[in-house]
Formats: sequence, structure tokens, C-alpha cells
Amino acid sequence: MTNLRALIDDAEPVVAPLVLNPLMAKMAEAAGFRALYLGGGATGYAKAVLEANLNVSEMVQAGNDIRTVSDLPLILDAAAGWGDAMHMHRTIPMVEAAGFAAIEIEDQILPKRAHHHIGIEHMISLELMAAKVREAVAARRGDALVIVARTNGVRSSDIDDGIRRIEAYREAGADMLLISPRNPEEVRYIGERVAPPLVQIVPAGGLPALGMTVEEMGELGFRLLIDPVMPLLAAYRAWRDCYDSMRDGMSDSKLPPEEARGLQQEIHQTIGLDRLIDIEKATVER
Repeated sequence: MTNLRALIDDAEPVVAPLVLNPLMAKMAEAAGFRALYLGGGATGYAKAVLEANLNVSEMVQAGNDIRTVSDLPLILDAAAGWGDAMHMHRTIPMVEAAGFAAIEIEDQILPKRAHHHIGIEHMISLELMAAKVREAVAARRGDALVIVARTNGVRSSDIDDGIRRIEAYREAGADMLLISPRNPEEVRYIGERVAPPLVQIVPAGGLPALGMTVEEMGELGFRLLIDPVMPLLAAYRAWRDCYDSMRDGMSDSKLPPEEARGLQQEIHQTIGLDRLIDIEKATVER
């Protein structure tokens, strides 16, 4: 597996798209991405709940499934880390054992609340979050795992509070900092005041929705750009339209039989069906 630390040492930002399962991971890898992101919010949506309803075991299992088929660095959205400072000594070894390249931990209260989705942040103190970061660092059994400390201070209070918090988390040992500016002015304000490496969660609609380019983000010290939802939104739209079309007549007007057969063959190629058939021909189907 490529070490994520080696990638983020480069001035060119690493772009990590959302993946929720092994098939998505294989497709993202084939598209040429250098890293992957297992998002909590999108995983919650896929389970018809919220990130706040998820636990560490199911996220680690999802990571195991993805890592089984892909060697790309996989970043875990761990929400608030499923505990306080003491609990990091369980969370971090589980994440390392699953082969994640990075873990993102934010300064939210536990248990998380749904109000986050309507713009109401419930944040823990700077001191408690810094302690969680310190213990996350102490719990690592090696230095491969990248610890990303995230603050929602920009939205909860103001941008200067966000910077104050994120610098405290760096002092506590965080490898990368995620502060979530909301527009080009905030991106530049943060980039000029906070040393890299920085992480940015890209809003729905991609970087154009933020008014920036990948190159501009890189020049301002952002080394990791994460899209946490776009593939799920695209899939949701496709699933919705397909079910609406199939309801009457069991067919999809946007997917003629010839194309459907071609897509099924493409899936077989993506999962490596031919190789599995060859193994059987050489063993149990001689």
C-alpha cells in the first residue's frame, strides 16, 4: 500500500473521493485516484440513518471490506472518535488493524446529534479535544497512521476560533488539520495563517461550489481534498430514476438491454471474474 504520508509531502493535493464498498473502491482506483475516503455521513445515509447512529465496529468492518480489494490509502471519517481521550486506546488500534491510512477526528460531543445537519454544532472544549489528539497519538503502534484533527469552530463561532483550536490540536500531535472554510475568502485567510498540511472537505457540487481550483488549494497549503458525498448523490439519482422506470413494465428506459449487458460485463471485468474462472479451470473444473 502506498504510504499516505509520502503523498501529502508533495505540493500537489491528493484528491480522495468517497467510497462505501469494495466495488466503489475498485472503480475509483480504475479512474486514477490516489487515495480513498470512507465517509461517515454518506455511510449513515446508505444505511438510512445518520453518521451519529454508526459505531466503530461497523466502520472498521467496512474498511476491512474495502482494503481487501484495494491497496490505495483509505481515510476513515471517525466522527468524534467514538469516545473521550481514554477511548482512543481502543479506537486507534482497531483502525490500524483494519489497515486505514488516516483517521479524521472532530471536536464534537458524544453521542453526536442530528442537529449538526441543520447547522447547530455541539462542540467539546479545546482542552478535551487536544487531550483526545494526544492520546490518539500515544495509542498508535506505528507512525504510518495519519491523524487528522478537525474543528467545526468556523461554523460554530468564527474563523479565528477555528484557527485557535486547530493550532492547539497541531500542538497536541495531529499530523494534518481540517478547519472547513466555506468560501474563497475563508480559504485564503486560513491558508495564509495556518501552516500546511491542511485538509479540505469539498462541499456538495465539488470545488466549483467552493469557488476554488485544485491548484489554488495546493498553493495555499491544502494537501488533501476530500469529496464526501458526490458519488452517493450520483448513485442516489440513478437508483431513484431506475426504480421509477422499473415500476411499470420492469424495464429502465434509460438503460436499454444492450447497454445493460455491457455494464454487467464491465462489472465482471472490474471484480476480476476472468481470473477467478481461470483458477477454477486449473483446480476444481479441470
